[in-house]
Amino acid sequence: MSDPGAVLADLRAESEELDALVAGLPAERWAAPTPAEGWTVTHQIAHLAWTDRQALLSATDPDGFARAAEAALAAPLTFVDEAAEAGAKVPPAELLAGWRAGREELLRALADRPTGEKLPWYGPPMSVASMATARLMETWAHGQDVADALGVVRRPTDRLRHIARIGVRTRDFAYLTHQLTPPGEEFRVELRAPDGTVWEYGPPDAGQRVTGDGLEFCLLVTQRAHRADLPSLRAEGADAERWLEIAQAFAGPPGKGREPSGKGGAA
Repeated sequence: MSDPGAVLADLRAESEELDALVAGLPAERWAAPTPAEGWTVTHQIAHLAWTDRQALLSATDPDGFARAAEAALAAPLTFVDEAAEAGAKVPPAELLAGWRAGREELLRALADRPTGEKLPWYGPPMSVASMATARLMETWAHGQDVADALGVVRRPTDRLRHIARIGVRTRDFAYLTHQLTPPGEEFRVELRAPDGTVWEYGPPDAGQRVTGDGLEFCLLVTQRAHRADLPSLRAEGADAERWLEIAQAFAGPPGKGREPSGKGGAA
């Protein structure tokens, strides 16, 4: 199990890095389109602010969250976009202030919860560490959308290890969300970390293997890049190859993903 304190510290750092990207933007840059269809920079921050509020509700008022989730899941294909659209109507300065206040409140609430407690969510309940990891993953992924919109290249950090881990752990979910039967055996996954070390998952002698760059794997499982644009990722075995085609670390129905840029190719 991940240490909640370490994950929360990394969530804070990830949020602050994205905050620094948008804090000084003029109003017109908040309207810049991002790779997510129909979403501007404002929509991305509005989505994070909304999701942080839902996570805070989960941690502090489970019954209230259950009611909110029931209402949201009545429109499972649209409630995320609708929440982002509503939040995007708030002036950028007010939106930014609200996101800052909300994420600080969430960090405090998660730090106060017992480590083993399960928090309700839109999918299966999650531990405090898992909730913090999910928030970090979303912050990084939507931060990538913002960075792409602004033409900023972000330096990968060791915080990606959390996203890589959740990407591996959601392998079976990716199969199930595509109405496919998950493979019965574990895969071996070896990913090169930003510092040159290797993150390793699964048995060393597994017949199905995935290897490559940790950043590229994180871009894949968050569907922030098309497989064709991630040339380091290699699959050995038909099941592993299939997984790289459908990988999805976030909850909800299968995402549309990104179109290939035409600038690269995976073997």
